[in-house]
Amino acid sequence: MRNIVHFDLDTFFVSVERLENSQLNNLPVMIGGVSDRGVVAACSYEARAFGVYSSMPMRLARQLCPDAIIIKGDSGRYSKYSRIVTDIIKEKVPVIEKASIDEFYVDMTGMDRFFSSYQLATELRSTIKKEAGLPISFGFSENKTVSKIATGEAKPNGQRKIDFGLEKPFLAPLPIDRIPMLGKKTAHLLQQMGVHKIGVLQDMPKEVMEQSMGKNGLSLWKKANGIDNTPVVPYSERKSISTERTFDQDTIDVNKLRGILIAMAENLAFQLRRGNKLTGCITIKIRYSDFNTYSQQKRIPYTACDHTLIRWTKEIFEKLYQRRVRVRLIGVRYSHLVGGAHQINLFEDTEEIIQLYQAMDKMREKYGQGAVKRAVAMGARTIGMRNPFNGEPPLIMAHRKA
Repeated sequence: MRNIVHFDLDTFFVSVERLENSQLNNLPVMIGGVSDRGVVAACSYEARAFGVYSSMPMRLARQLCPDAIIIKGDSGRYSKYSRIVTDIIKEKVPVIEKASIDEFYVDMTGMDRFFSSYQLATELRSTIKKEAGLPISFGFSENKTVSKIATGEAKPNGQRKIDFGLEKPFLAPLPIDRIPMLGKKTAHLLQQMGVHKIGVLQDMPKEVMEQSMGKNGLSLWKKANGIDNTPVVPYSERKSISTERTFDQDTIDVNKLRGILIAMAENLAFQLRRGNKLTGCITIKIRYSDFNTYSQQKRIPYTACDHTLIRWTKEIFEKLYQRRVRVRLIGVRYSHLVGGAHQINLFEDTEEIIQLYQAMDKMREKYGQGAVKRAVAMGARTIGMRNPFNGEPPLIMAHRKA
């Protein structure tokens, strides 16, 4: 029997803001784009009581909760606190998976030989609250799915243990939207089938689910029945995606180098979004004609946005490229990867920018990665890459001669 813990920092962005400014306590708070064209990236429980939710247009959120305090998010600050919590957990447990900027899975299997795993999780939660100053909840069970759902039921700022063998009774009365990774379309389809509670899904023959919804149906049936053998994947900041280009003829054309770097940054950013990942570190590498190689890296706020990553890439390159001699190779690497959707990038983005990214990514998926690119990168041959996040550790190197 496994002991799996799911930790989730409660209303993380809001909690960080309240940690820095206690006057925000117990008030409705919304974080995101401050203009009416912006989007809500996060909101407090007080704001949720008015019907506000993440990804809602800010103009609508203002109408629902006119007295809310609206804050433009600081992704750098949130990234800092995420790393603080990560370091605390890493010091205490043998296996940690950083599922996102504010979510963690911990495998405590076997630790009962020395100490109660549940008691250890309780003490770890207390340590995080004390040292990081942030509220955090956790769920404890035999697998990742049940633990994540238990965390949701424990919020805000609580904990919930589901004993082995009691997974089905715990899940049965809950609405189906509590199942992790259940999309809106699938939820709507299930509701049309009369399935509103997880218990109803438990009682359906798995063959029916598989016939009606394919592999996804079978996966949902297993989750509804508390069956999940997914392992906790050890977190390592060395995981990265990268791309390099070696030139057939060494070049001193700075504009060409900048264009290629921008194309690389765009390509890797698309790979991040496709893999539902964020990066927290950029490394630029230059090899000159005399084979001397230099690199420089920079820790950045977690992101997967082209315009943000391109800005940092250009800044690092300008600092690194000092010799003004011919270049043989250049490369870009994104590391310190964590799971996470676009939410952390909503602080500056408008609805139009978000929709633009979605449209560009759809075109790339359909017509190839080079289908859409910035004008400055038009002269650079992009590097085709498979999706590095399909069931394999995201450690890859794409290389091409030019």
